[in-house]
Amino acid sequence: MKKIVIYHSQTGFTKRYAEWIAEATGASCLALSDAKKKDFTAYEAIIFGGWTCAGSIHKIKWFQDHIDKWADKKLIAFCVGASPIENPEVEQALKQNFKALTSKNVSVFYCPGGLNYEKMSASSKLLMSIFLKMLKAKKNKTKTEQKMIKMISKSYDISDKKYIQPILESLKQ
Repeated sequence: MKKIVIYHSQTGFTKRYAEWIAEATGASCLALSDAKKKDFTAYEAIIFGGWTCAGSIHKIKWFQDHIDKWADKKLIAFCVGASPIENPEVEQALKQNFKALTSKNVSVFYCPGGLNYEKMSASSKLLMSIFLKMLKAKKNKTKTEQKMIKMISKSYDISDKKYIQPILESLKQ
């Protein structure tokens, strides 16, 4: 089965997962900017990865706009975010963001990445600093909020190859 992984990455976490998936499956791997010029007729499986921020997946619209013409292909979408995989909000966000995709038989997955303030755009850094200030200013913080403050106060990496296993299994089906 000829496969391709297309990704949009801001700080490198999504690119890392895309490369791991490509390496494990023998798939081609392209940044979205290069993929926009490509013909996907020869591919039997198309995997799209985007990064998440504030509950939305960047550049997912590009993938959504092509789903109908790829109806005969195995389609997978994954997103990479800063939350640990066990965070209950992850499942809720997946259902909300990927409702349109799952209704079109697209398999969807989440992979935890992290934060890399050094590689973030100025606007993303600003949004994160505002969010952090709001969290710190909140009274009666929950344990989850206290843990979040510690996590997002600095760069961190929780990515791991083990999180691509469900994607690999989905490709085999």
